[in-house]
Amino acid sequence: MTSERDVPAGAVKAPPAPPIPGASGDAAPGAPDDGPRVRRATLLGAVAVTGLTAAACAYLWQTDPHQPGQLLPRCPFNAMTGLLCPVCGGTRMVYDLLHGDLPAAFHDNAALLLLGVPLAAYVGGRLLYEGLRGRRYRPRPTPRALAAVLATAIVWGVVRNVVG
Repeated sequence: MTSERDVPAGAVKAPPAPPIPGASGDAAPGAPDDGPRVRRATLLGAVAVTGLTAAACAYLWQTDPHQPGQLLPRCPFNAMTGLLCPVCGGTRMVYDLLHGDLPAAFHDNAALLLLGVPLAAYVGGRLLYEGLRGRRYRPRPTPRALAAVLATAIVWGVVRNVVG
């Protein structure tokens, strides 16, 4: 990338190429419009995710993860160490939310309920919004944001195992 100092005196700087409607921000100038393909893929993905989520919720509605012996996967980290990982309790939290029990969902995993659910809703909504407008969206968190998420997960994992 060149700066103003790198441009020789008297040189004319070319204006940036105009954006291509419907193309991703990474598309090269003159690339074909991939908006309809992006919209179709977004709709198919949204239908698939909605169907799988509905099926999982229907199964979870009937299956109480608070009771032992249910056909639900166990957390591999918890199975190996006996400690709670930062997302342990997520299945119980979803079960409680499906049944309208917000205090129990908060008790199952407060950090996931207060931070993870809104973040997932934002990213999913943004993917859908941009996709339906014919644009690709690739979340690109900054190193600082990744460090904040990792630090939050580590602190929550320690707190919930020490405090109980």
